[in-house]
Amino acid sequence: MAKIEGEIERAVVVEALPNSMFRVRFDDGEEEIAYLSGKMKIHRIRVLVGDTVDVMLDKYGGKGRIVKRIVKQ
Repeated sequence: MAKIEGEIERAVVVEALPNSMFRVRFDDGEEEIAYLSGKMKIHRIRVLVGDTVDVMLDKYGGKGRIVKRIVKQ
């Protein structure tokens, strides 16, 4: 069975919360709580305040999932 993917949007991490959760702000100014995906936890990818991340949004309006940290060069 195929995995159903949600919409992915770019956001900036505003605040770090307990249990690897973060408050992120999207381009339109809206803020939402997002958590780290399992692969990011396994590979110990650090996400800090001010980082730009890709967030997969939940279809039903719940928490978002951080799936990628964008590296600025």
